[in-house]
Amino acid sequence: MYGLPHFEVALTPPDLRPWLAGDGDIPGFVTRGAAAAGPHVLLLSLMHGNEFAGAIVLDAMLREGFLPTRGRLTMGFANLDAFAAFDAAQPTHSRFLEEDLNRVWDPAVLAQDGGSAERRRARQMLPAILAADVVLDLHSMLWPSEPLLLAGVSARGRALARRIGGPGLIVADTGHIGGKRLIDHPRFNGPGEATALLVEAGQHWRAGTVAMMQRCVAGLLAALKMGPPGIEEPPARCAEVTHNVVAETAAFSFVRPWRGGEVVAKARTVLALDGEREVRTPYDDCLLVMPSLRPVPGQTAVRLARFVV
Repeated sequence: MYGLPHFEVALTPPDLRPWLAGDGDIPGFVTRGAAAAGPHVLLLSLMHGNEFAGAIVLDAMLREGFLPTRGRLTMGFANLDAFAAFDAAQPTHSRFLEEDLNRVWDPAVLAQDGGSAERRRARQMLPAILAADVVLDLHSMLWPSEPLLLAGVSARGRALARRIGGPGLIVADTGHIGGKRLIDHPRFNGPGEATALLVEAGQHWRAGTVAMMQRCVAGLLAALKMGPPGIEEPPARCAEVTHNVVAETAAFSFVRPWRGGEVVAKARTVLALDGEREVRTPYDDCLLVMPSLRPVPGQTAVRLARFVV
């Protein structure tokens, strides 16, 4: 990645050795069930190998012997090979081994034989994905940003996000040009009731990010009556992404280091320069979703969103 600054790693990677084998057919996936019937929830961490705040949360739940009050709860550690390669001296280098695991969830891509280590892992994980009624995919962010819940394009995703609390911001979007995310899989956007959310809980390697993930997990389980009652949360705001700004040149640069979650009051405000192209806000009160302050050509630099009711 271009000219990245030094990032402090203030968290210690968890020891996942007790869970590596899993308790079924998928390494790194462990299921706990209750006697009472209920939904099957999948809490997923390590979609990216260097985003281990979610793994800290799930490891703690497993060590504490957490059991749902009804239904089944699966806790999954996704890209274990990339996680094993994590080095605090170069913390951005183990996001994946060969390919972003969160860009391969198009059924046509998964149906192909062979491919990258990440595609093979995705096919291994797929039975758990297809069995789950609800998925919460736990992520963190490289650049400064307010936490948010990504609900994809489904109305049921937005509805569930409003119930679980946590971040005060819900973002509906269609994903990235680089490939389909897990929450974009047809299981969660076609007929049926299966629902998937992705939480971007804060910056990588920060204690506050772990705390936000714990809050989201607790809120989800409370909403589904699978855990203790949750705390009262203020209503979240919801925004829809209208523009994906992709860097076209190596000269892409923001006019200042925007923070994710900032709202730019005026339309036509210059956000960035991409060679000779000016990137401007398309409307008043434009929400900046997860600016990537050092984008490479072909990479999403920022998403622009409009608030909705």
